[in-house]
Amino acid sequence: MADGPTSRTIETNGIRMHLLEQGHGPLVLLCHGWPELAHSWRHQLAALAGAGYRAVAPDMRGFGGTDAPDDPAAYTLLHLTGDMVGVLDALGADTAVVVGHDWGAPVAWHCALFRPDRFRAVVGLSVPHAPRGPASIPALVRAKGLDRFYMAYFQEPGVAERELEADPYETFRRLLFSASGDAPEGAGWPAMVPPGKTLVDACAVPETLPPWLTEEDLRLYADAYGKSGFRGGLNWYRNMDRNWALTGPWGGPHGNRLPASTPALFIVGDRDGVIRMPGLDKAYQNLEQLVPGLRRKVVVPGAGHWIQQEAPEAVNGALLSFLREIVW
Repeated sequence: MADGPTSRTIETNGIRMHLLEQGHGPLVLLCHGWPELAHSWRHQLAALAGAGYRAVAPDMRGFGGTDAPDDPAAYTLLHLTGDMVGVLDALGADTAVVVGHDWGAPVAWHCALFRPDRFRAVVGLSVPHAPRGPASIPALVRAKGLDRFYMAYFQEPGVAERELEADPYETFRRLLFSASGDAPEGAGWPAMVPPGKTLVDACAVPETLPPWLTEEDLRLYADAYGKSGFRGGLNWYRNMDRNWALTGPWGGPHGNRLPASTPALFIVGDRDGVIRMPGLDKAYQNLEQLVPGLRRKVVVPGAGHWIQQEAPEAVNGALLSFLREIVW
């Protein structure tokens, strides 16, 4: 059995980044989403190390032990993918397989799009690679008057921070449960924040923690965010308009198609609401068009959004099977 992960800090792309690292061999880079940390990959770090890989999970820009620049404009997809290239440079690795979940999935997809010379294969969890639309998601929902859609709700600096930071333990207890496969039908993640309520208020309240989330895990998240706050991660959402503008060169119906030579895998839980969101539902259905190197879609029964934590055995099995197919 491999030893547990080691913790280190590196310099990348102008910031100091905290990493968890385990194992030796070909590099697999694990990018978490919101509101998570490198800790969300704890099960994958061990499995990858045990299978002969070097698994590295950073606290992404603005999260946990990694620097959180004050300027909201310092969180674009160009910064985030640049951070991952810088991780490879700092670790002395020419190439890696990049894996991303939630917000980390667009980072992974764009690493493969922007730098196929450095990222030789890509795995997305929960969020499919999507075509660049006629406008950004916040712009589209604002045009429909859906200001309480959570991505639009997150745009005003300070509002979501005050609500999420009021009680980080309760925030995580409710958010993680509500978007999981354990939430009751119809009581899951509130994509629309009801008037007069906060996002946390609108989440389901668990009677007990689901089996995949221990009290120790919950305390780790709450303590980390109690120190860092939520602003760094929320700034990712506050760059969605800017990301849309910056990716203009990859516009058109197939402008951001990944190289056909890049092997890809997509993993999602059948209870994950992301693949039923307008726009992302079509991206999921038509994923092969934008990701021609896609080997398969793996759907995990009963799993919700936090799939690598909820269903680690299924995720690890799919990931390791995919990695064994790649010629290193």
